[in-house]
Amino acid sequence: MNVVSNKSDQKKIETYGQLVPVDGKKINVTIQGEGEETIVLLPGFGTAAPAIDFKPLVEELAPNYRVAVVEPFGYGLSDKTDKERTTANIVSEVHEALQALNIDRYILMGHSIAGIYGIDYVNKYKDEVIAFAGIDSSVPTQPGMDVKFDTGKLKLLRASGFGRLLLKMGGNPYDGLPYDEKTKEQLLLITLRNTYSSNYLNEMTNIYPNFKAAEHLTFPKELPLILFVQANNPGIETWVPLHEEQIKDSVHGKVVQMDGDHYLHHTKSKEIAEEFRAFMKEIK
Repeated sequence: MNVVSNKSDQKKIETYGQLVPVDGKKINVTIQGEGEETIVLLPGFGTAAPAIDFKPLVEELAPNYRVAVVEPFGYGLSDKTDKERTTANIVSEVHEALQALNIDRYILMGHSIAGIYGIDYVNKYKDEVIAFAGIDSSVPTQPGMDVKFDTGKLKLLRASGFGRLLLKMGGNPYDGLPYDEKTKEQLLLITLRNTYSSNYLNEMTNIYPNFKAAEHLTFPKELPLILFVQANNPGIETWVPLHEEQIKDSVHGKVVQMDGDHYLHHTKSKEIAEEFRAFMKEIK
């Protein structure tokens, strides 16, 4: 039954973006906007359909920038991969996708765990990245990341179809957010396709090692850095200070506190875009 409903749901998914060759497979990228500067957007862990999830933010940024949303392997409409979901692999795959599109100077903007991949990325490709913007981005030293996730149970959920049932019964997590009904339906279909997949579970297993590997990394001092941060993180009291620590040595660093949940771009896209534009003007 699970296989049948999987197949019928897959047929309802509407394609978007363009498939770019990476490592013998395909990564999906959407590009919108005509601006001179390019923003490359990277998702947080488990965001099933990044290009659609980022829609409110892309629409606010597109009048001034060219915005490329990269859906890493296992995300959105991209292929899955057998390669370990280590920071090194993810970073090099994203870079390869951008190379294939001839995007070689850009601002990197990332949500949540993209803070961990991003800090590695900007150190590896210093000549390409103009600035980094974090959307409630993870910090290598944040507490509570030294956990081993039990992915065995999640594998079972996927195989049995219970995971799918739970996702469907849980209602649509995008209800009440600025997405139209059709978009919400597409988000749910892609969530059902990608959540608990082999790539999802492998990335989850790698969360602790990836945080550990980033422990001593810092953003390059010369790199302009703006971090949009949830003002009241319910789980980590030191959330704002952790981000302030990240910018303290930056020549151009700024922390912008915002009231909202972890997905700040769902409700604060307009403010993020305005603050970001102002910041980019200041550093010119």
